[in-house]
Amino acid sequence: MARARILFLFPALFVLIWSTGWIVAKYASPFVEPLSFLTLRYALAGLLLAAFCVAFKASWPGRQLMLHAVFSGVFLHAIYLGGIWWVLDRQMPSTLSGMMAALQPLMTAFLAGTIVGEQISRRQWLGFAIGFGGLMIALTPRLAADLADTVGAEASWTLLIGINFISMISVVIGTFYQKKYLQTGDLRTITTLQYLGAFLATLPAALLLENFEFSWTPQLFGALAWSVFGLSLGAIGLLVILIREGEVSRAAVLIYLIPPTIAVQAYFLFGERLSVPELAGMLLTVFGVYLVSVKRRTKSVEGLSG
Repeated sequence: MARARILFLFPALFVLIWSTGWIVAKYASPFVEPLSFLTLRYALAGLLLAAFCVAFKASWPGRQLMLHAVFSGVFLHAIYLGGIWWVLDRQMPSTLSGMMAALQPLMTAFLAGTIVGEQISRRQWLGFAIGFGGLMIALTPRLAADLADTVGAEASWTLLIGINFISMISVVIGTFYQKKYLQTGDLRTITTLQYLGAFLATLPAALLLENFEFSWTPQLFGALAWSVFGLSLGAIGLLVILIREGEVSRAAVLIYLIPPTIAVQAYFLFGERLSVPELAGMLLTVFGVYLVSVKRRTKSVEGLSG
């Protein structure tokens, strides 16, 4: 019973912490290039987790499971975060990036039946539609203003949107891969190996495409500390638990709440006011998430959830 109460809080904590990733990326951008920052972030997170695993004598997986963990880290971290941070560094509006991330639940639900055997009910599909519609209402005014202000960005919009879309596809693949191949094993060592995979994939790209230079300021130190402890250790740990404990579609639908949460944080951090359409859209989004996430009280469908 106590375990159930704790798990009940995990989705809200995940949304709150994960949404700060877009803000951290903007804070760090003036002082370091994105792939260089992420390479250091993966290295520090992986080393800290490895030390934790050794200290508490965590069980390391066998060779096959170890390879699955390393490979999944490439999708869940290297490609996904690498693409997101790259487009944000090139002045893509965080709201547009978040809007594209909100397409993930729809794609995940569409593929869930074929890949992992989950059944999506009509009520859940209605929830997806309401959630996405609310997201459009909430973010369209802010998105229109952002697009008007950033027409002269470094890279073309076609390239930025394409990279962001690839990032979204990557996290969808990583989510299914995690659900299919990593349902067993110690989560502590699995997560450590995922950061190893992300580091091995990101380091060559950073060395090839960037100067790997850091302008160490308090702001960059703060962004790195929060990225390692808050995002890499806290939020990712919560996501892995959510994927293992629940259905893939219900874990993915939490992405709907990320952009509205970013908007709320921007209000308190930067004084940006929320319009009536934004507030109305956020309420619709929350209702859509509720429809998808709440379990049916009647006939339950046996799936792969643990």
